Amino acid sequence: MLELNSDNFNDTIQGNDIVIIDFWAEWCGPCKSFAPTFEMASKNHTDVVFAKVNTEEQTELGQACQIRSIPTLMLFREQVLLFNQAGALAPAQLEDIIEKVKELDMNQMRASMDAEEKKENK
Repeated sequence: MLELNSDNFNDTIQGNDIVIIDFWAEWCGPCKSFAPTFEMASKNHTDVVFAKVNTEEQTELGQACQIRSIPTLMLFREQVLLFNQAGALAPAQLEDIIEKVKELDMNQMRASMDAEEKKENK
């Protein structure tokens, strides 16, 4: 499990195909109950980088990522934010999200994002 901070956050996202980040705090009950689920998923998906951000220690990073409540999960694939949701997930929900992200055709995803951006700029 990788601990992220402002020094290694961008490098981690840029240097890995899939990165899942758990924003948490020591005092947060739902964060503590979600931790074993996150840990188990990291063991089941060794091809994915699982990282944690302690929002108490990394307040500026939490603010930069617009974290409003914890736990919050962010999932990046090829540097594209594909999932951003507050609240603890059940193990089956987390597995489903990871599998869907792995199955995505990123070329198609980028093409649709480019098309959407062109519409917005007209």
